[in-house]
Amino acid sequence: MTPARRRVLRRLERALFWVLLGIIVLYLIFPFYWAIRSAIVPDSVQFATPVVYWPADPTLDNFRKVIASGQFRRAVLNSTIVAGSVTLLSLLVGALGAYALGRFSFRGRTPVRYVILSMTMFPSVSVLGGLYTFITQFGLYNRLGALVYSYLIFTLPFTVWVLMTFFRQLPRDLEEAAYVDGATPFQTFWRIMLPLSAPGLVTTGLLAFIAAWNEFLYALSFTQTPDKRTVTLAIFYFSPQTGGGFEIPWGQMMAATVLVTLPLIVLTLIFQRRIIAGLTAGAVKG
Repeated sequence: MTPARRRVLRRLERALFWVLLGIIVLYLIFPFYWAIRSAIVPDSVQFATPVVYWPADPTLDNFRKVIASGQFRRAVLNSTIVAGSVTLLSLLVGALGAYALGRFSFRGRTPVRYVILSMTMFPSVSVLGGLYTFITQFGLYNRLGALVYSYLIFTLPFTVWVLMTFFRQLPRDLEEAAYVDGATPFQTFWRIMLPLSAPGLVTTGLLAFIAAWNEFLYALSFTQTPDKRTVTLAIFYFSPQTGGGFEIPWGQMMAATVLVTLPLIVLTLIFQRRIIAGLTAGAVKG
């Protein structure tokens, strides 16, 4: 192959790479862009033809109406309480379980690992009936505790499985040195092993928070009154609360969607480095 032909092929490969990258970025960004666009245009322009991709006179009225809604603010508070509780409990219980499964040898450890892994494979709807029976029997229906309990079913196994990988790759010399200095197993875990697994804690904690924040099926099934709704239900029920007659307030719904998505984006950007380290650390063997 001649040098000139190689240069042409490199240019084609580079051009193809940028085209594919542009398509992927557009595919990922366009839904969020459209939500922002729909939130800042008047209702009369939402479905205008030809399509208005960016309004000439953007307005923040939809955001003002959403923020002024007491039920929406209550839903944000409920989601914060539920997602925060799920994240803290998942990290606390999951870190202890992962440390035990990853660092100690005992009879039945392998079956327990596979049971935990299998729990992450069940779809949420498959356990809905059993959860509903349990929650109603123990008087948890229409309480935020029902959401915390049900969300832990799919966040806790994932947390244990991911953190177990981090604890297994940490050098055993650290534990042995701590034991020589007189540290107990819990002190070794709390003061040495847990800080070293910070990337894994941040990654699993953020993913657990996002899963609990965005969950819809269990929130719809286990809550009834407006004061117990989370943000996903608040957006779902926006139509009967704020629409006029049969009108669906798309602009307000999109504004609410943007508002509840921004905290997740901010958290991801803040912990970006630790998330990348957390996702890649388990794949490296030394």
